[in-house]
Amino acid sequence: MHFAPVVVSLPIADRQVSHDFYRAALGLASVGELAEDGLPEPLQFEVNGGLRLMLVPTGGFGWVLGGREVADSRHSECVLGLTVTGPDEVDALIEQARAAGAEVVTEPGQQPWGYAGTFADPDGHLWMVAVAPPTT
Repeated sequence: MHFAPVVVSLPIADRQVSHDFYRAALGLASVGELAEDGLPEPLQFEVNGGLRLMLVPTGGFGWVLGGREVADSRHSECVLGLTVTGPDEVDALIEQARAAGAEVVTEPGQQPWGYAGTFADPDGHLWMVAVAPPTT
């Protein structure tokens, strides 16, 4: 069975703030028809050919989950990972995210699993940027 694209949905507080952050921090392009606020609805970004990121206002996110509570921004139940080819790219992407307003949670550096750094977006979602492991 093949699934494409895979859509990762995250709850957000403010559509414009999140839209601007993901364009500035990760250079992602939004996709879809524009709504009255000038942003695509649903608010989606293409991460790559097989993965989209969908950002859903918190109230709507809880509704989609059948009334389940949405964790507040101080609690994270997953870490989204981006792999790059070298430490310089990790450093650059973490700095780009910081300049866009991210909270850097772990400064770039050598970790037991490789060179990596982690930042939180405006809604507290964690992103780890790491050097891709060598292929054998």
